[in-house]
Amino acid sequence: MYQYLLFDLDGTLTDSGPGITKSAQYALHRCGIEVPDLKDLRSFVGPPLMESFRGRYGLSEEKSLEAIGWYRERYGSAGIFENEVYPGIPHALKSLRDAGRTLIVASSKPEFYVRKILDHFELSPFFDEAVGPAMDEKRSSKADVIEDALRRCGITEEEKARTVMIGDRIYDCEGAAKVGIDSIGVTYGFADAGELEQSGAVRLVHSASELERFLLEEE
Repeated sequence: MYQYLLFDLDGTLTDSGPGITKSAQYALHRCGIEVPDLKDLRSFVGPPLMESFRGRYGLSEEKSLEAIGWYRERYGSAGIFENEVYPGIPHALKSLRDAGRTLIVASSKPEFYVRKILDHFELSPFFDEAVGPAMDEKRSSKADVIEDALRRCGITEEEKARTVMIGDRIYDCEGAAKVGIDSIGVTYGFADAGELEQSGAVRLVHSASELERFLLEEE
């Protein structure tokens, strides 16, 4: 039985695509790069911003930091709440919490934003802890975030066998594997076609209700 449940935020608990892609579009525009179709910016949902700006658009570290500043200018004022909770998530979280599970958010989004979003959508009471990187995005890889979550919650090496990371991108599953815990992939998020099938997840689920049933039935 999985006792400790780590949840990604973007693409797992909430559909944050509009706010993230519009903010990325704005940041790239300020850097002289025009991306008119927001669908081309879906890759920004999930990984750290530095990785997206450098890896996808070839910006230098200095230019990427500038782009992150422009991104946050829009995201902090508008994009953060261009967002909605996926159907069935509140019910699933309540059921799991009522069953005695320990629920934790582990996101690559800065923790400051994570907590604001959870409060806004009234999800905070379901979680024992919410973890994300600092605003400088140092130690922002998913493995770093998961390690920090395990440390803060006092999850021991022995308890890792009862711990699972739940997320919508390969980064979640690879980060989990790197620290020695299982992962579950949710297909309703932002993964590319075939991405999660290659991720090493122990299970793929297609909705919040299916995730809830799986986690409760495996008691």
